[in-house]
Amino acid sequence: MAPKLPPQPPLEHSSAATAGGAAAHHAPPRGMLRWLLTTNHKEIGSLYLIFSLIMFFIGGIFAMVVRAELFQPGLQLVNPDFFNQMTTMHGLIMVFGAVMPGFVGLANWMVPLQIGAPDMALPRLNNFSFWLLPIAFLLLLSTLLMPGGGPDFGWTFYAPLSTTYAPPSTTFFILSLHMAGISSILGAINIIATILNLRAPGMRLMDMPLFVWTWLITAFLLIAVMPVLAGVITMMLMDINFGTSFFNAAGGGDPVLFQHLFWFFGHPEVYIMILPAFGIVSAIIPTFARKPLFGYASMVYATASIALLSFLVWAHHMFAVGLPLVAELFFMYTTMLIAVPTGVKVFNWITTLFRGSISFEPPMLFALAFVVLFTIGGFSGLMLAIAPADFQYHDTYFVVAHFHYVLVPGAVFAIMAGVYYWLPKWTGHYPNVRLSQWHFWLSVIGVNLTFFPMHFSGLAGMPRRIPDYALQFADFNLVSSLGAFLFGASQLVFVAVVVLCVRGGEKAPAKAWDGAEDLEWSVPSPAPLHTFDTPPTFSPHVH
Repeated sequence: MAPKLPPQPPLEHSSAATAGGAAAHHAPPRGMLRWLLTTNHKEIGSLYLIFSLIMFFIGGIFAMVVRAELFQPGLQLVNPDFFNQMTTMHGLIMVFGAVMPGFVGLANWMVPLQIGAPDMALPRLNNFSFWLLPIAFLLLLSTLLMPGGGPDFGWTFYAPLSTTYAPPSTTFFILSLHMAGISSILGAINIIATILNLRAPGMRLMDMPLFVWTWLITAFLLIAVMPVLAGVITMMLMDINFGTSFFNAAGGGDPVLFQHLFWFFGHPEVYIMILPAFGIVSAIIPTFARKPLFGYASMVYATASIALLSFLVWAHHMFAVGLPLVAELFFMYTTMLIAVPTGVKVFNWITTLFRGSISFEPPMLFALAFVVLFTIGGFSGLMLAIAPADFQYHDTYFVVAHFHYVLVPGAVFAIMAGVYYWLPKWTGHYPNVRLSQWHFWLSVIGVNLTFFPMHFSGLAGMPRRIPDYALQFADFNLVSSLGAFLFGASQLVFVAVVVLCVRGGEKAPAKAWDGAEDLEWSVPSPAPLHTFDTPPTFSPHVH
């Protein structure tokens, strides 16, 4: 029998939790100073989301340069070195500047509301960890204007490409990554402190919404692996500027050491970018299926299992470097094993949908597309997990297709689903349904036109990160480029939906969606600046 969500708890909070209650607090400073100095979790969450959207478009413009160059064979628009800078910057900005801050923005906004907390546990640290990001990414973008250009060695910045043959701006790239990493670690500490210390009285860990659970586990992952990234880029810094030979074979170092260190960070990083997406989808599907989430406890344990197993699979990115056979077997089997808890999640979502009273509002459309398309990305990941087959797939467009299916209809669609789901709570208005549907269908068609043909160009042998290619790949690349331009243009519709929603539209009640049961739907819409000054009473319920 499916477990039930906790009943909507009655609220007993002071007038400060209502719109008029903000007057009880000192009025915030006006203009730019307000945003520079704010310690309010909702305002900082909004800053993260706006920053993420800007980076999404900048990274998207870089991707458009790449796809325009690959529109047909031959060198068309940019020289190969600038093409390499564009592929590198696109990856770095999308991973560290768009997806991660997008999820942190949703966490800032929603975690305190979902657990009945008045704010984040460390509000000034929250402000500091956000403002590190714009500085870090301005520094990263400025490398494009420096002598020798920006980073041109791929977003994985493998040594010795990034140490021996790199442009002089690499040192600034390393500094910007350090700043982004510090921001992530501080944000993670803040989220853990908030969840463990500021839950409403009566709310146990196993009463928390799954979005909160996924973020708690993600925050521990961030604290575990961001120092590894800091270590490896510091070793790069030493090799470039101080004559060490960590990764230089001529000096007794080993470039494969770089790959081991990078992927020990990089594979948990993949789950850092997808676990919060699981939490968002686990909130949306029960709401619009009008059924409790099937297997709540198993979803929590599956999330924790994925996080633990993510530390044991890093070398599946390295099957082609000459690992010992026993290591290939170990990493092949652990990679296949991680598919089990992920499969548990997919089956639980499908079971939640089974015989539900389903309606297809914009958040649900994106959540369903997430389940279907993320599963396709998971299946191609299982293909890549087979070590002897990976020798064929490695460094081809098949890999590009795989990780984009995980990250675009996975992480990016989940962020969009979350924005559509919580916009009524943030703004007090429903998003425009017709425009939202246009955005959804154009995005789904664009994503599949872009990335599905890459499976076939990769299987046919097209290498990654090349500005020119043989004639037999022309048709696949033509379709991929057209799809990319469609997907990029359709995100302007998303901006229009958000702007129109902020400015007005159909009024939303406190409980904006019929099936929504979590704590955030018990405060007014739009959520007032200060909520839960007196903690709400929470009725615990056994899942």
